[in-house]
Amino acid sequence: MSRLTTKAMAVAVTLVCCARMAAAEPAAGSEGDPPRTASTDFSLLAPPTEAGPVVVRARFEFHDINEINDGAETFEFAGVLTLEWHDPRQAFDRVVAGVDERVFQGGYQFNELTTGWYPQMVLVNESGLYQKSGVLLRVQPDGTSTLIETVNAAAKTELDMRRFPFDEHRLEAVFEVLGFDLDAVVLHVESDTVSSIASEIRVPQWTITGSRMSIRNRSASYAGRRGVSSAFIVSVDVQRQSLYVNRLVIVPLIVIVLLSLSVFWMDRSSVGDRISVSFIGILTGVAYQIVTSEGMPRISYVTFMHGFLSLSFLTMCAMVVINLVVGVLDQRGELERGDRIDRRCRWMFPLAYFGLILVMVGVAVLFF
Repeated sequence: MSRLTTKAMAVAVTLVCCARMAAAEPAAGSEGDPPRTASTDFSLLAPPTEAGPVVVRARFEFHDINEINDGAETFEFAGVLTLEWHDPRQAFDRVVAGVDERVFQGGYQFNELTTGWYPQMVLVNESGLYQKSGVLLRVQPDGTSTLIETVNAAAKTELDMRRFPFDEHRLEAVFEVLGFDLDAVVLHVESDTVSSIASEIRVPQWTITGSRMSIRNRSASYAGRRGVSSAFIVSVDVQRQSLYVNRLVIVPLIVIVLLSLSVFWMDRSSVGDRISVSFIGILTGVAYQIVTSEGMPRISYVTFMHGFLSLSFLTMCAMVVINLVVGVLDQRGELERGDRIDRRCRWMFPLAYFGLILVMVGVAVLFF
């Protein structure tokens, strides 16, 4: 018998055996078959709402504030988000389980081995960055679950720069449980709870004055039938360190304006020299405006710094006008009148200049 014939007979025997086995098995879905159940209990994947909405206690601890971008109105932060809730369906007997608590750590254990529901927190005002580099879930025998996640994110926040560079802000990160409204999930924090800020956190040009946590209801059409979700607000109070801007812009420009006032002590007949001094001050003020505009946020409303730069510029422009008036009076022979104008401008210009600065400070403090 040839080798080819032997292989053909072996294949035929195999096919006959497979056909007999298929005939012996009952057809799928035939009467008398035991029901097939899915391996996953889908009832465990929904919030435990038998006793009303599940209460999720939230807490956030800052580890670092990496950057505050006042131009883009964003801030980047890192910390640990902790959520705690009670799900009686996850209760277990510690004697049978052999452990005092069930611990699932890392992405694989949390995503693949846990079968219960958990609140999926999202950053509502996210600005291009939201990373979770670690996760840990602890389940107690009574069903109390604690979810701990590390968060590195950038959040969009509204900044009021009208007092710049003496401004203060409250930076807010808004978290919410995705897809569930107040009928299913309610976030909660203790009324006297304040999120901790590590003492070693340093943000260039900013001072951290405090932080707090709160709960706020917000409209969310995707949350559920009510369309209102519970939001967890983590806020940080910061104050700008104004010394950097003061020593580079404000103080030098005030000195330049005061030096420009020296024209009122110069000889009234030297109009060219007086105007040269005034124009040097004007050009210096323009240079300061160009330099400071690169470091200031591009915003439409007027800040204290904008007002100060404009006031200094207009003050030196007014000096040029006075110089021209005094020069004209000198040509007409009205020497006494020109001297009288110089004497009055010696105290009127400084008084008006510093007075208007105080007015701007008062307006910024009282109304902004």
